[in-house]
Amino acid sequence: MKKKGKGKGARERFRSFRHARSAHVLLYLLLSAIMFGLLFIHVKPESLNLDLFSVSDKTIYAPATVEDQQATEAKKQAAEDAVEDQYTLKKGYTDNRLDLITSIFDSIGEVKQDADKDKKSPSEKSLVKAVKSKLTQDVNESISEDAITSLLHANNEDFSFVRDSVITAVNTVMSSEIPSEKLAEAKEKVAKELKSASVPSKYLSAATEIGKYAVIPNYVFDPKATDAKRQEASDSVQPVQIKQGQVLVEENDLIDREVYRKLELTGLLNNSNLLKPISGLLLMIGLFIATLVYYFEKQQQELKLKNKSLLLFSIITTLILVIMEVVSLFQKIEYTNIGYLVPIAAGAILFRLLLNERLAILGSIILAICGSMMFNQGVTGTFNYVIGIYYLISSISGILFLGKHNARSKILQAGLFVSFINMIIVLSLLLIQNTALSPVEIGTLMLMGVVSGLASSVLIIGLMPFFETGFGILSTMRLIELSNPNHPLLRKILTETPGTYHHSVMVANLSEAACEAVGANGLLARVGAYYHDLGKTKRPQYFIENQMNMDNPHDKLSPQLSKNIIIAHTTDGANMLRSYKFPKELVDIAEQHHGTSLLKFFYYKAKEKGDQITEKEFRYPGPKPQSKEAAIISVADSVEAAVRSMHNPNPERIEKLVRGIISDKLQDGQFSECDLTFRELDTIAKTLCATLKGIFHSRIEYPEATKKVK
Repeated sequence: MKKKGKGKGARERFRSFRHARSAHVLLYLLLSAIMFGLLFIHVKPESLNLDLFSVSDKTIYAPATVEDQQATEAKKQAAEDAVEDQYTLKKGYTDNRLDLITSIFDSIGEVKQDADKDKKSPSEKSLVKAVKSKLTQDVNESISEDAITSLLHANNEDFSFVRDSVITAVNTVMSSEIPSEKLAEAKEKVAKELKSASVPSKYLSAATEIGKYAVIPNYVFDPKATDAKRQEASDSVQPVQIKQGQVLVEENDLIDREVYRKLELTGLLNNSNLLKPISGLLLMIGLFIATLVYYFEKQQQELKLKNKSLLLFSIITTLILVIMEVVSLFQKIEYTNIGYLVPIAAGAILFRLLLNERLAILGSIILAICGSMMFNQGVTGTFNYVIGIYYLISSISGILFLGKHNARSKILQAGLFVSFINMIIVLSLLLIQNTALSPVEIGTLMLMGVVSGLASSVLIIGLMPFFETGFGILSTMRLIELSNPNHPLLRKILTETPGTYHHSVMVANLSEAACEAVGANGLLARVGAYYHDLGKTKRPQYFIENQMNMDNPHDKLSPQLSKNIIIAHTTDGANMLRSYKFPKELVDIAEQHHGTSLLKFFYYKAKEKGDQITEKEFRYPGPKPQSKEAAIISVADSVEAAVRSMHNPNPERIEKLVRGIISDKLQDGQFSECDLTFRELDTIAKTLCATLKGIFHSRIEYPEATKKVK
């Protein structure tokens, strides 16, 4: 007894939680915490305890992309060193040296001219001395006295020829680049130029001496140009990076100084900076939660439904994340592609079955992103975009294939379809990456995709009953189970109220056809119709369809008492369904199928007796139909009872009756709280008429056929 009390208390607390206004806030926080806990280990930088010159017990990858400044500087220095010294051709040097030659010859010419004017005929020595006094010390040290003496004795014509020849030779040679190391070669070129210029032999030595002296290096080192070139070479060097995922050291390799330096550089030895990965993960999870908040706040107004849907979403998300986390453990032991095995489509299809298509797509995107982080092939902080694409396409294909149906066979078919799509995705991604895998390895990955799809369908079928029971969710499988004639309540209706059972089956046929015609849930309407009059089993003899070969007990009751008995069958039925833990949708149909309609027969009977009554006393307590299915069942219920009591029905009378009943309910406001349109009401009328013609075919009197018989 204590256990039962505890269980009941737990259920009450859970029910209170679902209705609590703060529950959805707590669920958002809880989901955030779960996601953070499962994903953090995949973004947290790894910290290793390794010694220099020890042997690595595993292959270590760079956790992030970092610049290796030391290697970059070395590469820049190498680029600078590879640049040769830059030289510049100094054209001004040629002009200066030609001016120098002219100056030398002018000095000699002036002395020579003065000597010619002097009547005393100065000595040779004094003439040479006079020339040297006009020249610079460098020239005097470089040009011999013999050369000066030789030119002093030249006549004016030869003197001018020698001068011009030296200038031409030096100009020719110095028009080309003359680096320091090639100066001697340039001087010899001057000598050859003078020789080829046919300088008289007695002046050739002097001319050659002056010409060689005049030639100097004109291709000189340019420090500015050299520095600029070296800077350009240095700037062109791209930073050396250690790429995220790059192998730093192989398993069983020695950790030398260079490897140790790279381990330090990537933060693997002293990793204390967790701010960035934590901030990034929190931002991403915050984005996920913000998207969910936006959806639930905008799309679902009722707090109870909001909490229930969010709790379901959180449970499914957590379940798939836990499965991914468990599977991801194997990627650390060389199964780097184990992620293809995860039954990712199970999450998407569960979202679709238990929630809706929008949340299914949103959940698929979230799980795909999380999966790309978890299956990062052992490199923390990276995203495996390939597995992310695989997860997303696999999930979306399952959602699209399932459509609006969720029968067990359809789920199995969806699993097979996802398996086929997974094979194509895996193969296409491998081909796009141009992966160097053997046919056996490719086949293994494709087989993983097949297993993923099949495992998804098995997981869904296995979990659905738990979700349906725990959350009172109505699925096709649950509806099919409840439509089984051997269900205790259906057997109760059949055995205790056979007339009601037959009526319910007829209403089920009518309701299902009408619902399918307007896009409502036909199976829900059928099963709801089976149970809508369950409350009549409490007092079966008070309902006309069960009064076989017996007096009508209402003849002996007051209209007020009869009214109470008839009206009670809606609440009695709803309470009985609740006691059997029936889904809310079916309970609502039993409670709402009469809405707040007036029990006209007993109302007018009471009026005839002169009782002081109000119309409200003889109306059902409601509520009015809240769904299309409940509204359609209310119409089908009235139509079936009316047509059954009709004598000699024909198509025209049936249609008039059907449209009259719909019109009465519409004018009475019974459809004011459901979203049926006038067009849908017209479609419902046509569908009910067509179905009734089929059901009562043998009883319908067709006007044209009657005329022919007559």
